Amino acid sequence: MPIKSYLAHPHTGKKNELIETLSKMNQCEVMPAQNKDILILITETNNKTDEAILKEKLETIESLKLLAMVSGFNTPQNN
Repeated sequence: MPIKSYLAHPHTGKKNELIETLSKMNQCEVMPAQNKDILILITETNNKTDEAILKEKLETIESLKLLAMVSGFNTPQNN
Protein backbone atom coordinates (compact mmCIF):
# COMPACT_ATOMS: atom_id res chain seq x y z
CA MET A 1 0.00 0.00 0.00
CA PRO A 2 1.87 3.14 -1.21
CA ILE A 3 1.86 5.99 1.33
CA LYS A 4 3.51 9.28 0.40
CA SER A 5 3.85 12.70 1.96
CA TYR A 6 4.30 15.93 0.04
CA LEU A 7 4.66 19.65 0.49
CA ALA A 8 2.10 21.25 -1.79
CA HIS A 9 2.68 24.85 -2.86
CA PRO A 10 -0.41 26.65 -4.20
CA HIS A 11 -0.39 29.43 -6.76
CA THR A 12 -0.64 32.87 -5.14
CA GLY A 13 -4.07 33.38 -3.59
CA LYS A 14 -5.17 29.81 -4.33
CA LYS A 15 -4.41 28.09 -0.99
CA ASN A 16 -8.06 27.65 0.05
CA GLU A 17 -9.01 26.43 -3.43
CA LEU A 18 -6.21 23.87 -3.31
CA ILE A 19 -7.25 22.70 0.17
CA GLU A 20 -10.81 22.21 -1.05
CA THR A 21 -9.76 20.33 -4.19
CA LEU A 22 -7.37 17.98 -2.39
CA SER A 23 -9.80 17.38 0.48
CA LYS A 24 -12.38 16.02 -1.97
CA MET A 25 -10.00 13.24 -3.08
CA ASN A 26 -10.58 10.04 -1.06
CA GLN A 27 -6.90 9.06 -1.07
CA CYS A 28 -5.68 12.42 0.26
CA GLU A 29 -5.38 14.03 3.67
CA VAL A 30 -4.49 17.73 3.73
CA MET A 31 -3.06 19.82 6.56
CA PRO A 32 -2.34 23.52 6.00
CA ALA A 33 0.84 24.93 7.53
CA GLN A 34 0.06 27.61 10.10
CA ASN A 35 2.94 29.93 9.28
CA LYS A 36 3.45 29.50 5.52
CA ASP A 37 1.38 29.28 2.37
CA ILE A 38 2.02 25.57 1.94
CA LEU A 39 0.08 22.39 2.61
CA ILE A 40 1.13 19.01 3.89
CA LEU A 41 -0.42 16.31 1.74
CA ILE A 42 -0.52 12.63 2.71
CA THR A 43 -1.68 10.12 0.09
CA GLU A 44 -2.53 6.47 0.55
CA THR A 45 -3.46 4.18 -2.31
CA ASN A 46 -4.12 0.45 -2.59
CA ASN A 47 -1.50 -0.32 -5.23
CA LYS A 48 0.89 1.15 -7.78
CA THR A 49 -1.84 1.44 -10.41
CA ASP A 50 -4.04 3.54 -8.09
CA GLU A 51 -0.97 5.61 -7.18
CA ALA A 52 -0.31 6.36 -10.86
CA ILE A 53 -3.94 7.37 -11.39
CA LEU A 54 -3.82 9.68 -8.35
CA LYS A 55 -0.56 11.23 -9.59
CA GLU A 56 -2.20 12.04 -12.92
CA LYS A 57 -5.14 13.67 -11.10
CA LEU A 58 -2.82 15.75 -8.92
CA GLU A 59 -0.94 16.97 -11.99
CA THR A 60 -4.17 18.45 -13.43
CA ILE A 61 -5.00 20.69 -10.42
CA GLU A 62 -4.73 24.29 -11.62
CA SER A 63 -4.31 25.83 -8.14
CA LEU A 64 -1.26 23.60 -7.49
CA LYS A 65 2.04 25.31 -8.31
CA LEU A 66 4.52 22.70 -6.99
CA LEU A 67 4.31 19.30 -5.35
CA ALA A 68 7.47 18.08 -3.61
CA MET A 69 7.57 14.55 -2.23
CA VAL A 70 9.04 14.38 1.27
CA SER A 71 8.70 10.65 1.92
CA GLY A 72 7.24 7.59 0.28
CA PHE A 73 7.08 3.90 1.05
CA ASN A 74 5.12 0.82 0.19
CA THR A 75 3.48 -1.23 2.96
CA PRO A 76 2.67 -4.82 2.00
CA GLN A 77 -0.96 -5.82 2.49
CA ASN A 78 -1.82 -8.89 4.53
CA ASN A 79 -3.97 -11.20 2.45
